[in-house]
Amino acid sequence: MPIMTAEMLEQFNRDTFPQIGHMNLKVEHVDDDSIIISMRTADRHLRPGGTVSGPTMMELADAAMYMLLLAQIGPVALAVTTSLNINFLRKPVPGKMTAKGRLLKLGKALAVGEFGLFSEASDDPVAHVTATYSIPPKRDGA
Repeated sequence: MPIMTAEMLEQFNRDTFPQIGHMNLKVEHVDDDSIIISMRTADRHLRPGGTVSGPTMMELADAAMYMLLLAQIGPVALAVTTSLNINFLRKPVPGKMTAKGRLLKLGKALAVGEFGLFSEASDDPVAHVTATYSIPPKRDGA
């Protein structure tokens, strides 16, 4: 069982990380090594040509990795991205975007995850992402 449930992750974001509140993220599934998160794109997420922008997709993937990590280690607000690589595969259409990811490695200092990003128009991924997060050391008395 993960330490944090979908509901706990969403509440943590509302309380601790309101900067991503504009994304309207929904944790659809979380377990011991995987997560599915969705967001509904709006006009502000689009680039010329009517497609979802690259920065929006990167933001979704980064938020998904953050929540996947927190689900496993608990509410460690200061875990940070150290690396994020994204390969754009197909043109995503506006609407619901979904990040489906899994942990590849969870160590004491680093966590590595892999994600597929999907738009509701296709079963094929629109992007492939790998991300690494740094886990802050536990402090005595914390």
